[in-house]
Amino acid sequence: MGKRILSTLILWSIVSAIVVFVGRDGAALLVALVSVAAQWELYVMLERIGLKPFRHLGVALGLLLMLGPYFAREWLGPDGKEGLESGIIAVLIVAVSLRVMRERTGAARMETLISTVFGIIYIPYMMFFFMRILWLGATETSGMMMAVWLVFAAKFCDVGALVWGSLFGRHKLAPSMSPKKTWEGAVGGVLSSALMCAGLVALYPHHYPTGFHWWVSALAAIPPAILSITSDLIESVIKRAADMKDSGRTIPGIGGAFDLIDSLILAVPVGYLILRLLV
Repeated sequence: MGKRILSTLILWSIVSAIVVFVGRDGAALLVALVSVAAQWELYVMLERIGLKPFRHLGVALGLLLMLGPYFAREWLGPDGKEGLESGIIAVLIVAVSLRVMRERTGAARMETLISTVFGIIYIPYMMFFFMRILWLGATETSGMMMAVWLVFAAKFCDVGALVWGSLFGRHKLAPSMSPKKTWEGAVGGVLSSALMCAGLVALYPHHYPTGFHWWVSALAAIPPAILSITSDLIESVIKRAADMKDSGRTIPGIGGAFDLIDSLILAVPVGYLILRLLV
């Protein structure tokens, strides 16, 4: 627990430093690098299950999917990247399919195609919505603060569930997937997420759009918080199938990059949609 707390404090310090000193481009690069690191760990787990994804090709295409549209907008303006994500997805499926036909035989072709494309879509594509959130708002800082809001919604649900579950947990949430998770912890995690998001907006109202009041922030945080629990359970299923406790050993007390962002993967696109409708 001590290592986890220390790692969490360091990670939040890094996030704060990026918001204050580095800017939107630095945040985008960090999200992309962490995402493809998590994608690599996912491929390793899929290999332990018995699949054979193209690790290097998949990660390269994932990085292209995340940074291509972002910097196209940076250089060409908002209209310069229209439809680029869907075009890149189509090209990456073609690229993987061509390599599958050349290097795989029989049933391995379908396994490699599905596992490689799944790795790209499940992590880089879903996390790409972070890039979209960075572009929301009237200023660069407001876009970054909305991204921070979403991190609050997902990660404080994780922290709150851990605390509430350890104190009051009695009823198992999903014993076959994650035996330690409880309904009490899940409810406490969602409430903690709403409270922290309300506090964030109340503390820095000038960084958020007009009308995004603290109570709106609290209510808007509930769907991504709930999905962060589901997202965490999905990683638990994959790790259990791969017979792994953690996806990696990069971060003391937490595990790997996949362990770090697991709760964000499903929460990010839904959080983007909510913010897009509100701001």
